[in-house]
Parts: sequence; structure tokens; C-alpha cells
Amino acid sequence: MKHLFTLLFLLPLIGFSQSELEKQLDSISTPEQAQIFLKKNKPKKGKLFTFNKAKHKTRLADELFSMAKGGKKVIKTDFKKTFYKVIDKADVDYAKFRIIEFKAASTSDEEAISRRKKVLSQYMQGYRFKDLAKHNSEGSTAKMGGDTGWIKEGEMPEAFDAVAFKENHPLDEAFMADDTEHKIYYLIVKTEPITLIEEVTVLKFTEAIE
Repeated sequence: MKHLFTLLFLLPLIGFSQSELEKQLDSISTPEQAQIFLKKNKPKKGKLFTFNKAKHKTRLADELFSMAKGGKKVIKTDFKKTFYKVIDKADVDYAKFRIIEFKAASTSDEEAISRRKKVLSQYMQGYRFKDLAKHNSEGSTAKMGGDTGWIKEGEMPEAFDAVAFKENHPLDEAFMADDTEHKIYYLIVKTEPITLIEEVTVLKFTEAIE
């Protein structure tokens, strides 16, 4: 009887706590507020992430893109409740590239630049860029033939963005970028022009159902 009384006493508190959590979620309207919320609550399965309409083709992504800013989706199971809150929506400039990275950290700047010059010459002779990337690139995209997929400013080093995004380069014409800070020398071709793509920034938070 004593344990039953204790449980009955705690149930309203549990319900109040969950209600307060949902109120906090409803009050969040900016990415900065979302980060503060995550830092405060330290959820094991809470994060702020971005869906890109060109990359994400899932049913969940489609639902989130169809919602207005501030919209919320809740998925419940027997054990947990997962909230998806649309924090922001925007059209953002993206482009696609193929890149070959020549790293000078373990050799020298001169050697990396020399290797890049040699590969550029091979491309000008008619070798396919993706094949050259597979055999010469020291970056993570080498296995994909140097394909970056759709990327935006800020996803690559500033030295890359300054040349690839802020200068005008025709498709499939090779150009170079030098990231001297990280000692990486790029050979680049643009494969898709800069294109506005819709993004949605989402706060995901999962809580256990008591």
C-alpha cells in the first residue's frame, strides 16, 4: 500500500515534467536556442541536423519539407517518444565537384604541386577526371572518383570555397585551390552548376516513456 501511494504521488510529477519538456520544445524558434536546449538537457538521442532536398529522399524527409517553420512531428512507440521540430527552412546555394587532393604534410609543398601539375597534364590529354582521382587523390572522395556530391560553402576549407564558390568556373574545366594552412593542394572540376536547393533544419529529441 505504501509503494502504491508513492507511485500515485509521483505520477503527476512525471506528467508535469514531460509537459514542461514539450513546452520547451514549442518555445524553440532558432538554431541557437536549439543548441542551448540540447546542452541543457543532454539527451542521448537529441541533435540538430539539416535535411537537403537533393540528398534526402526518405518519407520522413518529405514530411518535414512539407511542414512550415515551427512545425512538429511526434513518433511514439511503446517505449519512447521522438520529436522532430522544424527550426528553419531556406534555399541555399549548392554545387557538385570532382576533386583530387594532393597532401604535402608528409612530403613537401613543391612535391605536391609537382604531382598536381602532372595529373592536370593527363586530364588535358583526355584522361577521365574520375579515373585520375581514383588513382591519385589522397582525400576521402578518391574511391568515388573525387565526387563531392552536393556541397555548400562551409563544408570545405575556406581556401577551397574562395575559389570553387566565389569564382566563376565553366563545367568540366579544371582549376586549382591551395589550402596552405592544411597543406592540401586541390585539382578541381565543377560537375553541376551552383543551384538553389531547399534545406530544412530540424531538432530531434527522444525521451523515454515512463
